[in-house]
Amino acid sequence: MRIKRGKKAYWQGVQGEYLAAGLLRLKGYRLLARRWRSARGEIDIIARKSNLIAIVEIKSRPNLQQAMEALSPAQQKRIIAAADLWLAQQPDYAQLSLRFDLVAICPRKWPRHIKACWTA
Repeated sequence: MRIKRGKKAYWQGVQGEYLAAGLLRLKGYRLLARRWRSARGEIDIIARKSNLIAIVEIKSRPNLQQAMEALSPAQQKRIIAAADLWLAQQPDYAQLSLRFDLVAICPRKWPRHIKACWTA
């Protein structure tokens, strides 16, 4: 049975998010939200570690360079806008630091966590 291309990409994305969530938990992050959506955009993972909120984008690509290149400036702006909206809805987290990270999922390799991949 053949899976349509869109469904295959969707399930690969879900699997990548699962791997990224596991990696972040192993590194001591507490997941606050997964696949958080708003009218402004979607955030793959929102995680907290001590006084830091990490807004994490996940990219599944053949290598790290392609994963980093796949994060376009327009996509970064959408994620920043969504993060602003999420923070506005979470007054308890207003005093914490905010960072934008990337987790690259590459075949047959451990997921790579790139901290502060871009800034707002």
